[in-house]
Amino acid sequence: MQRENAEAVGLKALGWIASNDDLLPVFLGASGADVEALKAAADDPGLLGALLDFICMDDAWVTAFCDATGLPYDAPMRARAVLPGGETVHWT
Repeated sequence: MQRENAEAVGLKALGWIASNDDLLPVFLGASGADVEALKAAADDPGLLGALLDFICMDDAWVTAFCDATGLPYDAPMRARAVLPGGETVHWT
């Protein structure tokens, strides 16, 4: 996946979480951000990666997000790998 496509998936994640009355407060509480910070950082690839990390924590969230946006179920993880902080860690 190209960086531009990964950012597009991240922006879809932002829109999906922002419109989800159940998950938005959970994400804000977990991240320490507020709605204004989300708006201000919408073009920050690091934030987009954090949103995808959050969604990928629960298979039900991945399924709901992908169903709502028409993305394949592996898109959030593939996009996350491309954005900053998503690199595979090698411990050896």
